Amino acid sequence: MIYRTGAEWRAAQAKRVLLFGMSGLGKTHVSTLLRDSGDWFHYSVDYRIGTRYMGEHIADNFKREAMKVPFLRELLRTDSVYIASNITFDNLAPLSTYLGKPGNPNRGGLAFADYLERQGQHREAEVAALHDTPRFIRRATEIYGYQNFVCDSGGSICEVVDPDNPDDPVMSDLAGNLLMVWIKGSEAHTAELVRRFDKAPKPMYYQPGFLHAAWTDYRVEKGLTEEQVDPDDFIRWTYARALAHRQPRYEAMARWGITVTAEEVAEARDAQGFVELIARTLDRARTHA
Repeated sequence: MIYRTGAEWRAAQAKRVLLFGMSGLGKTHVSTLLRDSGDWFHYSVDYRIGTRYMGEHIADNFKREAMKVPFLRELLRTDSVYIASNITFDNLAPLSTYLGKPGNPNRGGLAFADYLERQGQHREAEVAALHDTPRFIRRATEIYGYQNFVCDSGGSICEVVDPDNPDDPVMSDLAGNLLMVWIKGSEAHTAELVRRFDKAPKPMYYQPGFLHAAWTDYRVEKGLTEEQVDPDDFIRWTYARALAHRQPRYEAMARWGITVTAEEVAEARDAQGFVELIARTLDRARTHA
């Protein structure tokens, strides 16, 4: 780890962390809290994916839909209107909407082959955006004068790395430049995430082997063809399984850094509170080593 003790972390002029864990446990909240203090640069991996790497895919998808409307079709063909994504740190809907859900096209679903293609695009984009992190650390310092840096990773980071491989290129790149911090949720947090997702299911990225197995198992259990699948029902059915699939992968990633609980993170009311939390956790990890 790039910081070995709480004292070393507190004394560091440049504090650099990467937050990872399930979506909805506070990564973006903490990152925003740090950014709003005025002393931290906030690098959002999902925002980077949706702008630098998948922005054209997203915009082209909007245009395909607009071309189905005669009024907009003529305006687009004559370059009379401009259609683009308005993705922000707080609104990643253009990215998730593009990822989509597989199943019945009459219910808004994608053909599974098209869905797999978009999943592959996301995987490539996420790996590239993670590899961009060290460059943004340099940019934050050289251009904007920020010494402190927080990388707000996506929930699917654990699906694109192999934390059991000590030579994994993404993990090595990240752990060599930042302190890896797992925000660990409890069973109660998981239950709440499932409840929230059930109310408003959203597209997400899945590890390919897991996705193929889930797609097959769901259709066998329900007795459905690909075209009969209700897209929302499939991703609801898959969500809790995806969380269970990701948990050991997060745990393996945590060996590259430290672990804080979602409850501890919620108690950090400002940047200094977060700094102290990390210091205590580093010392706690050292004691238990």
